[in-house]
Amino acid sequence: MDLNLDPRDVEAVHRMVAAGVNVIACTGRPFPGALPWVRRLGLGGPIVCYQGAQIRTLDGGMVLDHGVQHDIAVEVIHFARERDLHVQAYRDDMLIVERVRPEAHLYAEHAGMDIHVVDDLDGAMGPTTPKLVIVSTAETLDALLPEVRKRWAGRLNAATSVPEYLEFTSVESDKASALRFLCDSMAIDRSTTVAVGDGRNDASMIEWAGLGVAVEGSPPEVIAAADLTIPPPGSGGIQQLADTLLS
Repeated sequence: MDLNLDPRDVEAVHRMVAAGVNVIACTGRPFPGALPWVRRLGLGGPIVCYQGAQIRTLDGGMVLDHGVQHDIAVEVIHFARERDLHVQAYRDDMLIVERVRPEAHLYAEHAGMDIHVVDDLDGAMGPTTPKLVIVSTAETLDALLPEVRKRWAGRLNAATSVPEYLEFTSVESDKASALRFLCDSMAIDRSTTVAVGDGRNDASMIEWAGLGVAVEGSPPEVIAAADLTIPPPGSGGIQQLADTLLS
């Protein structure tokens, strides 16, 4: 969250790549917000972004695109409006909002994106949107999560990425489905995959992978999905993982 990379983690990623490991960034970030970090890590792509709704090449090419259909997206928007919660959508890699609230600035600064204000999200987001995000306090979103999962069960995936972001993707889009797609296209056996994460949006991917790794301090459902844990950012966790894998 402080927008820094631990040099030990960067070095560990480089060691894994040099050893022949395919290292893929799997992030909830939109493509423009993910690309600078992928480049700083020296990864060649592809990039899983928008919570798995899209897979993109480094030059922006679309490999996979499963957006939320307009009619369901409108339901989420109305749900947020009724509760006076900040909600945002995306179109053509732009972050779009109806009102510039502090929550929008919080997200935009963290994601490294500009805010685009529109008169009406319903009409501005197009036939689909990669994801929708409600930004609020961790306490508010923890209370909402069971309700929204029940409300849109079988129609949307809903999970927090960081505690202040409640993110919605199509029911066919999550990090596990994106990882499965990549493994099929790259002829990589599931048993030889490793997935690492610290948010509820990572749980499906961690559970699916041959080796699932959770960061210490992750939500209980993420820890439960994992086979092992590593220390958090700033504590050499990726370095520890690289040592384990390469040994």
